[in-house]
Amino acid sequence: MSSGVRHPLLSIAPAKLRPTQMTVGKAEVAEKRAEWERLGKKKRKQMLAEHWFPGVLGPKNQVYIVDHHHLGLALFEEKVKEVPVMIQRDFSWLEPAVFWHTMEFNRWAHPYNEQGLREQYDAIPAKLTDMRDDPFRTLAARVRNEGGYSKDATPYSEFLWADFYRRHMKLKDGRITPKVLKDAMLYAHSHDTAYLPGWSGVIVQ
Repeated sequence: MSSGVRHPLLSIAPAKLRPTQMTVGKAEVAEKRAEWERLGKKKRKQMLAEHWFPGVLGPKNQVYIVDHHHLGLALFEEKVKEVPVMIQRDFSWLEPAVFWHTMEFNRWAHPYNEQGLREQYDAIPAKLTDMRDDPFRTLAARVRNEGGYSKDATPYSEFLWADFYRRHMKLKDGRITPKVLKDAMLYAHSHDTAYLPGWSGVIVQ
């Protein structure tokens, strides 16, 4: 049995990283790829050194990342050979069912699909490339980037915002138009979103 002591930084191929969520905003992934392509060799090396992936060892010693899923998928698509992963805990000795229960208890797993509905743990993809697109997750990120709300340490906080927008707005063909973003920003500064992490407290009359 493992002691659960933190492990050193590892170098892992993005193809071998296991996700702990079901969806990403594919538009966000495309933006991160574009950012990577603009960087020179030195800047790319520096960026990887500064953006290590927090991970957990799971059954069969698989490495599960608990953050940076968008970046991980972008780097996989950019054919990056290895990324730095800091192992937070070793749960490799747990049975799969116990592993996933423990991960969710620690808020390191988010088994919700692109409709915001909970699914069984085995529905979580085995590969980053199999994560599904959630355009409302992209909308939530763009609202935050525009100052609609603050980045919050609450795990999966942007998914909570995405679920709010999913209930209150429609996206035709998943597109985020300037009007959609404007309406989303108004919601972000309203009392309706006051319960969400990172809410600014600014209410637009």
